[in-house]
Formats: sequence, structure tokens, C-alpha cells
Amino acid sequence: MTWLVTGGAGFIGAHVVRAMQQAGREVVVVDDLSSGAAGRIPGTPLVGGSVLDRGLLDAVLAEHAVEGVVHIAGRKQVAESVADPYLYFRENVLGQLVLLEAMRDAGVGRLVFSSSASVYGMPDVDLVDEATPVAPLSPYGQTKAAGEWMVADAATAYGLRYVNLRYFNVAGAAVPELGDPGCTNLVPMVFERLSQGRRPLLLGDDYDTPDGTCVRDFIHVADVAAAHLAAADHLEGPGESCTLNVGRGEGSSVSEVLRTVAQVTGLDTDPEVRPRRPGDPARVVASARAIREVLGWAPQHDLVDMISSAWAGWQRRHGGRVPVGAAAPRA
Repeated sequence: MTWLVTGGAGFIGAHVVRAMQQAGREVVVVDDLSSGAAGRIPGTPLVGGSVLDRGLLDAVLAEHAVEGVVHIAGRKQVAESVADPYLYFRENVLGQLVLLEAMRDAGVGRLVFSSSASVYGMPDVDLVDEATPVAPLSPYGQTKAAGEWMVADAATAYGLRYVNLRYFNVAGAAVPELGDPGCTNLVPMVFERLSQGRRPLLLGDDYDTPDGTCVRDFIHVADVAAAHLAAADHLEGPGESCTLNVGRGEGSSVSEVLRTVAQVTGLDTDPEVRPRRPGDPARVVASARAIREVLGWAPQHDLVDMISSAWAGWQRRHGGRVPVGAAAPRA
């Protein structure tokens, strides 16, 4: 069967396309290339455009006989969403509504939705499970929560079957050419600072955690892609609709990430400590029990794998070397 992957030329999307094709799925991509690149998905049918374009979606669903959709397209920067919430509600909420209407009218009844752990806000629990109350703090998180609500209502009204995947902190690369080109996530942000000869930033070292720095659940992007494939398998069979966390169920502190970057790169990652960023919870770690039980999925990569593969991707984009001005190697 053929799956449409929206946003399939982006960082996560290209990994999902690669995993699905390796598993023998037919895939077509719709991407406006605002953050993606056609070169990331060579040989894959790519239709340039937005999910806001109903005519484009109707044509793609019909021409490619699409039977399932993986919806990844959307804006994803928290700070940007605070500065321009209308942009996020238009791109993420209205865009998803247009897609869902097109799917309904075309008789496409399977959806894997790219949600986010940001829907939880600041949960005060040791492990965040799917029953943890949804309380997003940013317009970005609100759009993901709204997306889940729309999907659930579509299931009730129109018979849509779905899997919502709530990603935690995605890092790494399956192959160097698919490395994260952006600098909005912690690992590439550290690489960027090092490449400029500056110390990495550490925003707060006085949290109530073992080393005083924030603890997060980091998950390899190849494992995230495998979760999408498992979700597609689930929907191709008789599996029921569900909402699942995608995380390792293990926390890594920011200081641990910096030590691992130093281990992998040989560079000095002694940080510049600044005050806490308002609204950052001390610890957000997933319970991954449900996804193991429902989809039979389990992560295959650890933090060293994530940093090593991300570093290989960074070096590839900079000619196979540390960029000029990089911080000095560790003594």
C-alpha cells in the first residue's frame, strides 16, 4: 500500500521515508521545503506544496492511491510559536484540518500523527505516561494537543484509525547525510557553539537533579522512524487507535550530554553557565511501557550513538572537519 508522508523531506520526515521504503512501503511526499530539502529523499516522489492546499492534497491522494498518511509537516519551534502564535495555529492546526478533510473525502482512514511531549507542559512526575494530564505551555504545544483532539474526534465521527506519537527529545542521524540541519535542538546547538570557538551554554545548574542540570529523555531519530513504521504496521492490521510516547524511558542530564559530546568529539565542552530559562522543568522523562506493549517497539540506540551519529552529520556538512574557530581539543 502507498503512504503519504507530509513533511517527508525534513529531518524526522526523511528518516521516516527511508525506514518505510526499506520495509517495502510505497511512499509519496508532500513538503513545502521551508525546512526540508529534496536531496534528502532521492528517488522518492515529491510534490512541492503545503498541506493547506486542498487541491494539491486531493490530487496526490487520488493519483497515488494513498491508503495511509504519516503527518509530520508543521512548525516546531517553541520560541517562534510564542512570538507568532497565529503562524502556528494556521500551519499546524488549520493545515491538519485541511488534511483530515481531504483524507475523509478520499476515503483514507489511517493516520500516524507526529505529536510531541510538549503537550504535557511541566509534569511533576518521575515518569510521564500517556495518562499524565495534557497542559501545554506554548502555542506550539497547544497546536499538538489540538491536533490530537481533532484526530480523536475524526475517529468518532468518520471512523478514522490513528496512532498519535508523542516524541521526546530527538537527536542523532541514521546516516550522516540525514543529520539535523537546524540549530534549535540541544545537540546541534552545542555543535554550533563549539564551531564558533565559543563555550556551550548551560541554562541553569541549580535544579533539583543529581548534577543540578535539567534531565531529558533523548531518543535517536532512527528509533523515532522505527516507531512510525511500527505504527503503520499496526494500522495496516486490526490495531486500535492509540496515543503513545516515543522515548527511551531513561533520563540524561544536560551535563551528561556535554560530557558525551566531549567524549565523541575530543573537544572541550566546559560550559558557560547562565540563569535558568523560565518554564523549563527539572525533569521530563517518558514512560515507554505502552509503546513496547502495543507496537512491540523498543529503542535500539543510546546517548553515545546519538551524539556520534549527529557529529558525523555535522562534520559532513562542514567538509569532514571541525569548522575553523572550533573550541580547542580537550587536554
